[in-house]
Amino acid sequence: MIGILGGMGTQAGLDFCNKLAILNRGKIDQEYPLFILYNKANIPGRPESIGIHTRNLTKNLNVKKNKIKYQLVLKSLVKGCKLLKKSKCKFLVIPCNTAHYWYDDLKKRINLPIINMPREVYRHTIKQCKKNSTIGLLATEGTLRTGIYNNFFDKNFNLIFPESKIQKNSVNRAIKFVKMGDVKAASKIIKPAINYLIDKKCKKIILGCTELPIAIFAFKSFDKIKTSKIFLDPNLILANAAMKKYKI
Repeated sequence: MIGILGGMGTQAGLDFCNKLAILNRGKIDQEYPLFILYNKANIPGRPESIGIHTRNLTKNLNVKKNKIKYQLVLKSLVKGCKLLKKSKCKFLVIPCNTAHYWYDDLKKRINLPIINMPREVYRHTIKQCKKNSTIGLLATEGTLRTGIYNNFFDKNFNLIFPESKIQKNSVNRAIKFVKMGDVKAASKIIKPAINYLIDKKCKKIILGCTELPIAIFAFKSFDKIKTSKIFLDPNLILANAAMKKYKI
């Protein structure tokens, strides 16, 4: 059984479940994959828990605060994973990109396989694009700061992001609108960020926040999501990886 630690955000977790079901649609109920979604919406905000170390007299205080925030998120993630483990799940997935900043510490505390979303996106991309291609990344500021995608992509690709103004006015706001349930507004406000990366000659654009595929594909068919020539949907890639492991 697949364990899904969701709630980061709720719409993103449901989007993952929907893609998991559609990808593996059966003729009868019993042919669908078995999974449990724990919509743990009370996990502290991930981007807000990733601090920026400032070069001033309060640096030591800031570092201490950042460590406390980090541990609070980790504690909540561990609690969620343990509940899924008790429910007899054989492995876990976390449909939240930024949460993978805690991946290494989480793995140490949970004796259960956890599929790494950024790694799966990298494995998918290396099959689709030539080495040294320019790849765009749309994500939370927390994901960008921690380099969880750079850790995989920098060795073979040129990974680029929107400039600061576009990040704040387009990407951050689009993510916020999806969390608020205003997908129509999100689909409009994300366009400047997409156009920026297209102008930079990106071969692919990673939708590195699980709210963003909802904004971009909300009014399109599932076939268009699967066959998109420009966008990489980590939720869709993660769903495929989960099913491969599920069938073993």
